[in-house]
This record gives sequence, structure tokens and C-alpha cells, in this order.
Amino acid sequence: MFDPASSITVAVDEEYASLVDESALQAAVAATLHHLGCARGELTVVVTTDEAVRALNREYRGLDAPTDVLSFAAQESLPDAPALLLPPELAAETAHYWGDLVIACPYSQHQATHFGNTLNAELQLLAVHGTLHLLGYDHDDDAEEEEMWALQEKILAPFGHAALARRSYDL
Repeated sequence: MFDPASSITVAVDEEYASLVDESALQAAVAATLHHLGCARGELTVVVTTDEAVRALNREYRGLDAPTDVLSFAAQESLPDAPALLLPPELAAETAHYWGDLVIACPYSQHQATHFGNTLNAELQLLAVHGTLHLLGYDHDDDAEEEEMWALQEKILAPFGHAALARRSYDL
């Protein structure tokens, strides 16, 4: 069962601080972790500029284009990946760090307007979507997409956003 003492850090660029409900983002991430039975852990959500996300997308994915959310998992789940050789105290500290989400605020606002959402509903959807990616979910084929979209729908239902969960993300 999800430990409410888990750390969900939200960092919002100053220029977007008045637009973003940080507690709503924390609640969406917590709901995702709780729904999946994650016992305890930490992750960070950063809400920033389109330019910053585009630069990360270019550097880490080789795509020189803006996007809405990027997920950077702290623990790779690749088969045959070598284990990290860390000192025991550092290994214990990082064992429960799931990773970072980076969300482009203007891009998200554009999507929200396009799909008739509020910005904070869009950000909650992207926080859930990104957290699922951190935990190993993907949508590379129809079966994976259906599983991920169904999870999003269940997680977002208590927030009143279930209908948002089954649409395309990037415009």
C-alpha cells in the first residue's frame, strides 16, 4: 500500500507558479502510486518552459521537437542490464527513487485549450501518464496502449478527469 509519507516534489518555474496547482499534481502522482500498490518512494515533477523540454527531448530522445511530458526513470528495467555498483548507503537511498517528470507548461496549456480542459486537469493527466512511464508502462502497441489508457482512466476518475485519459497526447 502506498505510504503517504512518500516524497513527491513539485517544482514550478516562477513564471507559471500562479497557474499551476502543485497540490493537484502531487495528488495525481500519489493516486497513481497508490493505485499500483507502490509502497514508498520519491519522485520529482518539474513544470517548465517549452524550450527546456525541447532541449531535453533533443538531448535524451534525439527528437528536436517540443512535447508535453518527459519521464526520466531512475531505475532502468532493461533485461540483462548490469546492476549499478553503488555504496550500500547510496543504494538504499536510491532504491525508492522512481525518477523525474518534466512537463512543458505552455505546450500543456495549448493542449488543454485544444481539448477543452483546464490547465490543471491537463497537468494532472500528464503527471499520471508520466508516472506510469516511470513505473514501466508504455504504449508502443495497441495492447500496451489499452492497458495504460485504462489505468489512466481509473486513476483520473476520482478527480473528474476520466474522459481525458483516452485521447492522444501530443497535438
